[in-house]
Amino acid sequence: MRHRTIISVPLLTLLLSACDQNVATSGNDAEETGIDWKLVWSDEFDGETIDEQNWNFQVVEAGRFNDEWQRYTDSSFNAYVHNDHLVIKAIHESDEHGMDQYTSARLHTANKHTWTYGKIAARIKLPYGEGMWPAFWMLGANIDENGGDTPWPQSGEIDILELYGSKDDGVVEANLHYADKTGSHASMGATSFKLEQGRFADDFHVFELTWDADKIAWSVDGEQFASVPIDSDELSEFHKDFFILLNIAVGGASAGRPDNSTEFPQYMYVDWVRVYQKI
Repeated sequence: MRHRTIISVPLLTLLLSACDQNVATSGNDAEETGIDWKLVWSDEFDGETIDEQNWNFQVVEAGRFNDEWQRYTDSSFNAYVHNDHLVIKAIHESDEHGMDQYTSARLHTANKHTWTYGKIAARIKLPYGEGMWPAFWMLGANIDENGGDTPWPQSGEIDILELYGSKDDGVVEANLHYADKTGSHASMGATSFKLEQGRFADDFHVFELTWDADKIAWSVDGEQFASVPIDSDELSEFHKDFFILLNIAVGGASAGRPDNSTEFPQYMYVDWVRVYQKI
């Protein structure tokens, strides 16, 4: 999610197994964790406001990441709790399409909650449309943009889900980003999960990452669609603490641009976020 202007280099072998503004509450809320997993952290968004003991608002000017058109704010217009859901709202502030004509929110748990390994899951209803780029993802806790001492991509990045509205509103992608043996950016290469019908804005879905010392695997609604080993030396980033991020980007160098067909505001509804670890 952070830097997409660099071309991905597929260096790993993948193992593949395979709304609008109204909040839906139907389906996809079952999550089978198994007897070996213990819930270690969650946010059910059942309070009146966003819990600042869990989340930071990252305030970022337009264009800082990936030539994105939105600016990220700490305004309650862009992120709030409603009907026991976190709502991230992307707003078009003018009649023009271009840089700094949109606001949105980017929330993260850096310096508050971080984890090495576990099952990281969230039940989310996504936005849609040209230029929309929502994500549920993770960054290494040592990244310098949040007070650490390590730049990206050396800090590592795990994309649990990204949706590119300019590609297909019924497809989400998973990816890893890291530094190769020369210190240059490399990636696993995006792997997709496509709904049999409809779009991810039509209903809630459970997006899940299972991560241990040997591999990382991705699932949607309990169906695993990608798995990758992380035992090579150049993947050492993925054996350290990571934090969680949730955001909607608007546009971006590789994400397409909103146009007159894109409806605003757009919403990302998060029912819950949960982290489990092995007992």
